[in-house]
Amino acid sequence: MSSVPLPLSPLTALSPLDGRYENKVAALRAFFSEHALIRYRIHVEVEWLIALSLEPGIAELPPFSPSAQNALRNRIGVFTAQDGQRVKEIEAQTNHDVKAVEYWLRETFAANDEIARAAEFIHFACTSEDINNLSHGLMLTAAREQALIPALEAILERLKRLARALAAIPMLARTHGQPATPTTLGKELANVAQRLGKAIERVAAVAMPGKINGAVGNYNAHLAAYPRFDWENLAQRFVLGLGLEFNAYTTQIEPHDGMAELFDALARANTILIDLDRDIWGYVSLGYFKQKVKAGEIGSSTMPHKVNPIDFENSEGNLGLANALLRHLAEKLPISRWQRDLTDSTVLRNMGVACGYCLLAYDSCVRGLDKLEANPERLAADLEANWDVLAEPIQTVMRRYAVPNAYEQLKELTRGKGGITKDALHAFVSGLPIPESEKTRLLEMTPASYIGKAEELARRI
Repeated sequence: MSSVPLPLSPLTALSPLDGRYENKVAALRAFFSEHALIRYRIHVEVEWLIALSLEPGIAELPPFSPSAQNALRNRIGVFTAQDGQRVKEIEAQTNHDVKAVEYWLRETFAANDEIARAAEFIHFACTSEDINNLSHGLMLTAAREQALIPALEAILERLKRLARALAAIPMLARTHGQPATPTTLGKELANVAQRLGKAIERVAAVAMPGKINGAVGNYNAHLAAYPRFDWENLAQRFVLGLGLEFNAYTTQIEPHDGMAELFDALARANTILIDLDRDIWGYVSLGYFKQKVKAGEIGSSTMPHKVNPIDFENSEGNLGLANALLRHLAEKLPISRWQRDLTDSTVLRNMGVACGYCLLAYDSCVRGLDKLEANPERLAADLEANWDVLAEPIQTVMRRYAVPNAYEQLKELTRGKGGITKDALHAFVSGLPIPESEKTRLLEMTPASYIGKAEELARRI
């Protein structure tokens, strides 16, 4: 079947991030779009030009007046889509994206005599990667702080809220898929909250390195122009001033180890959420959770009764896509042949895709959590059907009082019997050679009351 060319729109976009899910990830355009990359490059070029002008050792570039500095910086704040298109037009002629930014700056400030006189110092002694690595570092830092961490924290807040609200609701645990020692619904959510909180701290703690040291990292061109100037000192001050960590040892490229660490940290957080998505999906399947019904929403096209856990399924699927990209980025970016190859360049353009699938998954997870309602009746019925889980506390108390073969006796009583009754268990306890007070305590115990410190731990999260 032949097709006619279609104009680009959310309906015709090749990527679902720019199509079906466009409204859910639109916030990332400010950090990862081509327009954003150009704007960050201009920001770095402008700040480098101003920094050079303020150095007494660079006599040929007098300090810019406050008005000239404001003109340079304010232009970034009003960088429009039309401005970005003009840069792309210049790139079409130069076939070089960073050089196009330099030429755009020259063109834009040609009418400003003070700035125009300094035109030769735009992009002074820089290789493209000096501008790119700092731009990428700033993009990732801003996206992490303004989009990714807030989205992760929204999940964490809901998990903590649910953990406390459901702290006292007993739940039959399952180890190896089999009935096991009871816990509470809130405690199981608290476990995830604790893990996710630590993962968010690791994401936030990754330092983003940067460099501005020339073609192979040795300030060769810098020193050729100004042999007595302390270029490393300026480079360090400049990078730190941008809010990045200074890397003194690089080839032509900053080796991307910080990026790899960040992508690994995000992937680890995502793995925790995949674990959560699958567990909640299972609990919904068991009936431990109901899902709030939204008016007009359809669960199945043929089975009217269904309310499917689609939010957790969507979250899991998109987290898988995100991690596939994040792990490729983390494994590929730190590797560059000799002093530089371009394999990182095209890969780096997909940072926004990886983060887009993260953000999409986080949104689905939040939506799913907001629909959950505990089903205490179903939880209680499951516990009532599994009195044999009390074999653990009974044999442990027997051990305390040196009753021989405590484990073996309970194994013989309960294992493979298809569920022992309350009466049979009580008859066994009544005949034990242990203090009467201990018998009474064990006879008062139920699967629903045998939850240890679960409630306390859940309320502490």
